[in-house]
Amino acid sequence: MREEVKFCLSCHNISDIDVCEICANAKRNHQIICIVEDIRDVMAIENTGQFRGIYHVLGGKISPIDGVGPSQLNINTLVEKVKSGTVSEIIFALSSTMEGDTTNFYIYKQIQDCDIITSTIARGISVGDELEYADEVTLGRSILQRVPFEKSFKNN
Repeated sequence: MREEVKFCLSCHNISDIDVCEICANAKRNHQIICIVEDIRDVMAIENTGQFRGIYHVLGGKISPIDGVGPSQLNINTLVEKVKSGTVSEIIFALSSTMEGDTTNFYIYKQIQDCDIITSTIARGISVGDELEYADEVTLGRSILQRVPFEKSFKNN
């Protein structure tokens, strides 16, 4: 099995073929790229059945304290895709940590002159969580990024 597993030439996801099934799927929107840290994030998002674009797996996040810089991640191939003009939107789906936010910002600075939409996944209170146990940053972001009530119960 170890010999048959490789990384997708397009998105860096694991695959047993050169281009993974997600990237090879013509029914997916190849103009929308969701940036994730690793393959576990791809699987988590795929399990929702809500995303129909493609992915770009960075292989981690920038963390100077751990000796991980931009050159150790799959950032250059992402920037090349965006600059090729085939991408209309980038969704930042990295963890809500200092390293995740730093990586998001670094990538954003690399592509900011390109004519694309950039967005990030919503961050806030999980369904079923009690407000008293939420940290201040999460609760604050939930207040600032609130949505109209009508959208809170409609299934789009």
